[in-house]
Amino acid sequence: MAGIFKAYDIRGIVGEGLSPARAYWIGRGLAAEIFGASADADAGPVVVSRDMRTHSPQLAEELIRGLSKGGCDVLDMGLAATPMNYWANVHFESRGSVMVTASHNGPEYNGFKVSGAGATPLDYASGLDKVERFVLRAEENSAAATASHGAGAGHITLAENALGEYLNWMSGFVEEGATPLKIGIDAANGMAGFFLPEFVARFPWLEVVPLFWELDGSFPNHEADPLKPENLRDVQTLVRQHGCDFGVAFDGDADRCMFVDEIGANISSDLTTALIAAEILEQSPGSPILYDLRSSNIVAEWIEKHGGVAVRGRVGHSFMKRLLREKAARFGGELSGHYYFADCFHTDSGLMAMIQVINIWRKAQQKENTQGGRTLSQMVAPLRKYSATGELNFRVADVGAMLRRIQEHYAAQGARLDHLDGLTVDFDDWWFNLRSSNTEPLLRLNLEAGDVAARESRLREVRQLIEA
Repeated sequence: MAGIFKAYDIRGIVGEGLSPARAYWIGRGLAAEIFGASADADAGPVVVSRDMRTHSPQLAEELIRGLSKGGCDVLDMGLAATPMNYWANVHFESRGSVMVTASHNGPEYNGFKVSGAGATPLDYASGLDKVERFVLRAEENSAAATASHGAGAGHITLAENALGEYLNWMSGFVEEGATPLKIGIDAANGMAGFFLPEFVARFPWLEVVPLFWELDGSFPNHEADPLKPENLRDVQTLVRQHGCDFGVAFDGDADRCMFVDEIGANISSDLTTALIAAEILEQSPGSPILYDLRSSNIVAEWIEKHGGVAVRGRVGHSFMKRLLREKAARFGGELSGHYYFADCFHTDSGLMAMIQVINIWRKAQQKENTQGGRTLSQMVAPLRKYSATGELNFRVADVGAMLRRIQEHYAAQGARLDHLDGLTVDFDDWWFNLRSSNTEPLLRLNLEAGDVAARESRLREVRQLIEA
């Protein structure tokens, strides 16, 4: 199986761990183990959509064939961004949905993001482990392979005008007014380029400078991962050259995005979380707001300053989505650029995050006395209180042994320790988190201190312990 079943989804290199034949068996496994086709014949369809990768059409076709053969009716959406898949899951009253995508990974990758009814997250701990065992059994059984041929039991229907209906719904979150705005948007040749042309055309006051909106699964311009600073350079240059009010960069399947201000400076996603949180709390005073444990201390401080309840969570979209529901929170954000909204069925949406920042910016222009200023850099300035490293990666032979050694070292110094996700070491004036990657064989470090000098000093200290 070559490790394609991950903590959050199914993902691998096409031609190695992932193939059209295996996509078929994954469809059969999902029908048998997750969507309960035989148990409830009256349940809604399984919604399937795909991104623009070269192998996505064939993988989606075989997945749909497997779902149908397993007894599930299927609604084939064709091309869609991942947040549109979540919307369709609810809009069409489905029993679940599958998005064929590898998100920000390179062009050789593909995979499947699986959701239950109501766009609830499904991961390895909540059913994909059973699908993995089903696929292994099926592939080992030649008789089962022979039985894969023939007509399916479920009906396959093509969705019509789904994009228009989706954008009708999303457009309703844009606040009314005629304040003009100019933004640069980098779609990274990913799925944001599928919905952006029609979306921005709806708002005559919105001037957009497009960058890499052509759908191209080979990602010819740069990786579709805005978390990496080098992938923001193009939109930073665009904003400066065209005098934009800010810029937005989407990832490959458009469930994530990151922002740069009017001078092209990167706004880390935890600061964007704080910015949006203040806006959400104006509408829903006292609401719980989620942030992942890699986020700056300013996030919790800002949430509480604006009357919210700050809730610290584990890293990962399935964990954050569940926590959003459990805490009845209106909003949450991760350092990776995932932003979760109760209004989006407790799922993440890059488009909704962009809408929120648009609303925040335009409201600031309409106020005579705008606290923090009217430019995005002025709004974010109060949030730049601390100095963080961003996420740094290390390859170590034994992650468990390394974490134990570092824990013992800092426990002896009187640090506050917790294990919500990996190891967090917290002092009064600095902290860091070390955790294993859920998608790669890496140990990830995030560290924050009061200023750049303190940050660099503490980083050298921790780095020496890791690399010793």
